[in-house]
Amino acid sequence: MMNMTPVVKQLLIINIIVFIGAQLVPVSYEYLALFFPENPGFKVWQPITHMFMHGGFAHIAFNMFALYSFGSTLEHFWGGKKFLFFYISCGLGAALVNFAVNYYFYQDSLNILLANGYHKADILNLLNDGKIDTRWQQILTVSEFKHFMNAYLGTVVGASGAIYGLLVAFTFMFPNAELGIMFIPIPIKAKYFVPIYMLLFDGFFGIFGSSLMGIDSGIAHYAHIGGAFFGFMIMWYWKKNQFNNNRWN
Repeated sequence: MMNMTPVVKQLLIINIIVFIGAQLVPVSYEYLALFFPENPGFKVWQPITHMFMHGGFAHIAFNMFALYSFGSTLEHFWGGKKFLFFYISCGLGAALVNFAVNYYFYQDSLNILLANGYHKADILNLLNDGKIDTRWQQILTVSEFKHFMNAYLGTVVGASGAIYGLLVAFTFMFPNAELGIMFIPIPIKAKYFVPIYMLLFDGFFGIFGSSLMGIDSGIAHYAHIGGAFFGFMIMWYWKKNQFNNNRWN
């Protein structure tokens, strides 16, 4: 196991401090979690701060273990500046993709309500007061209503988007590295495990909106996909252009 590298160590410390602080001051969630841009709770700093917020102990434990396991290896080969750039870029990419998908769902359902005689200001006023008009459920399908509500009122927290970018980068650099996965008795090469995991867990469950147990768990699957996508594009660009590591030193 590789020793913890400096930037990874600093990121771990920040995440842990923010997590403990959020437990002690729950109202901080309203300022640091990532809200939908049209929601009054949205603040310009949230695309950054949401990466250091987590929804529970299991959430932060998994992300920080992955940050240590994969991030230390990448920082060792890249150096701190390049690693931090990549990490933050994937986290921001995750937020951007999540925004885009939620905006599509939000706008699609909003247009249906507007076409049925509702006014946008009245709809948003109800939502901002924590209320709904039950007649919306007679106009929208179950899926449309669920996506509409989740898009506008839902929040995103966690480093998972950035972590997914690290997984992609690790696979790019060490495709034949064997990963020991809990509950699976044999190691699996990164080039097989990472794509299959992402396609099944975030592709399938993201589209159908269910968790492994068949229950919507509130996991931001599209943010995960966004982090992985941006990680892939950055790695592809660097490889194509034979990126010069010295510019980061």
